[in-house]
Amino acid sequence: MALTGRTALLAALGSLPVGILAPSWTGMLAVNAPLSLAILCDYALAAPVRTLQFTRSGDTTVRLGDGAEVQLTVTNPSRRRLRAHLRDAWPPSSWLTGTEQAASRHTLDIPAGERRRVTTLLRPTRRGDRRAEQVTVRSYGPLGLAARQGNHHVPWTVRVLPPFTSRKHLPSRLARLRELDGRTSVLTRGEGTEFDSLRAYVPGDDTRSIDWRATARQSAVAVRTWRPERDRHILIVLDTGRTSAGRVGDVPRLDAAMDAALLLTALATRAGDRVDLLAHDRRTRAQVQGRAAGEVLSAMVTAMAPLEPELVETDVRGLSATALASAPRRSLIVLLTSLDATPVEEGLLPALPRLTQRHTVLVAAVADPHIEEMAGGRGTVDAVYEAAAATQAQAQRRRTAEQLQRHGVVVVDATPDNLAPALADAYLALKAAGRL
Repeated sequence: MALTGRTALLAALGSLPVGILAPSWTGMLAVNAPLSLAILCDYALAAPVRTLQFTRSGDTTVRLGDGAEVQLTVTNPSRRRLRAHLRDAWPPSSWLTGTEQAASRHTLDIPAGERRRVTTLLRPTRRGDRRAEQVTVRSYGPLGLAARQGNHHVPWTVRVLPPFTSRKHLPSRLARLRELDGRTSVLTRGEGTEFDSLRAYVPGDDTRSIDWRATARQSAVAVRTWRPERDRHILIVLDTGRTSAGRVGDVPRLDAAMDAALLLTALATRAGDRVDLLAHDRRTRAQVQGRAAGEVLSAMVTAMAPLEPELVETDVRGLSATALASAPRRSLIVLLTSLDATPVEEGLLPALPRLTQRHTVLVAAVADPHIEEMAGGRGTVDAVYEAAAATQAQAQRRRTAEQLQRHGVVVVDATPDNLAPALADAYLALKAAGRL
């Protein structure tokens, strides 16, 4: 029997069945017999909780920052009217701070043999799978003096997807892609590009693109225009080791890397290239391979959703071996990792020759904007020391990037807000240069 909390006396009486009361309570019952009888009758008339039936429906996926609605249908098969309070429990990260009680608690009034539906609005604050925990129902009698309470497990899972905030940069990059693709008349040249058409020479054009046979057949100088090849292979590799757990601003480095990977995927598939995904630290955490252009972005979003940084050192040798197995022909390998000196020098640099021998390698890393702010600090002794430390960190980061560049690696180092567009620009630059 659950307490309603109307008075201390009612709480004491309502918590003990009559048949098992201690002798010290006998006098109290004798004095309050009508009241205790009313409580027991109210308890007896409350609809049973164990026989209630539950079904769920609603959203199964939601982007981080958006809301999801999950419906819970409650069926009352008993012959008593159900007057109840219901709590639909989910993990704390399923709601914004302070909104859980209002979102998860519902009031029910269901006649015998009927059903009602309640809606729980989730607004998750973290990526991953959010699973319903349990449904708690407190069924009250007609007078509200006593109640029955019980729990039911009604499973449901909502997968919280990455937000893809860099989507806003896609239109401008697609416009540049159309220029490279020859839809707008521009001249691009480089090894690996496809011949598109001839046009008249204009000052500034590369003389190596002059078509002398076509020029001999007409009075004007003709030059060849090119378009980037399609059906290139791009392998995006997410380093999910300990360095990806570092928070820059309000999000882990891994989340910023995911956002950049999604923008690159959306752009590359529109360019006609094939894109695969590999998430790895000491083992493969997620892999998307061989998907059609129209399916790859959604498949990547779903695969990225449950990924969390692992507090282990990344096995770069195993990562490179898995990447080579996933890229059997010449590809662009985009490695989203850190530019910390020790992991690069001890892990990545020894593995680079195997990767660069056959593939074009691009390393993208998340820079901390707070370091740049510290480097400009002056005015106090503490600010000067912080500026010196920040300058030293920046210099070390530049030396690490230069080491990678000497091995033929393209390096993108940008803050979380700028990483996605910077990576897209690097991809377009490689296409323009004919390196894909």
